[in-house]
Amino acid sequence: MEKTPHNNEFLGHGWSFPPRFNTHNKEIELVAYEQDIKESLHILLSTTPGERIMQPAFGCGIKKMVFEMITESIITKIQNAVEQAILFFEPRINLEKVSVELSEETENESDIDDGRLNINISYTIRKTNTRSNIVYPFYFIEGSNVQI
Repeated sequence: MEKTPHNNEFLGHGWSFPPRFNTHNKEIELVAYEQDIKESLHILLSTTPGERIMQPAFGCGIKKMVFEMITESIITKIQNAVEQAILFFEPRINLEKVSVELSEETENESDIDDGRLNINISYTIRKTNTRSNIVYPFYFIEGSNVQI
């Protein structure tokens, strides 16, 4: 864990995502503070409701839209699902904006077969009033770069 000049202990710390082990001391690698929030958001968006045994409501239901045709309606549904998941399950931040856009590679109609949307999330950490953002890549066509 990195030390910061100001005390951010209240932001928490947790396992790195994906889990990694330190080869020197054989312990799990931890992340802390702002990085822990970013990784928690990634875990939240990557989890389907029902996957967690003790928290069946935890997660974001965007994976069920993976085979949908990308329309404005589906983009709005993805945006709403992300907003609801963050509002319910990440109390350390104030959500400012969620936008769903075609990635730069898929802006052309002929390139939409690449199957990637970028979910842009802007937020403020409540305790420090620090603004941050993440871009979560959502692939609605799995294995699109596989060539046979």
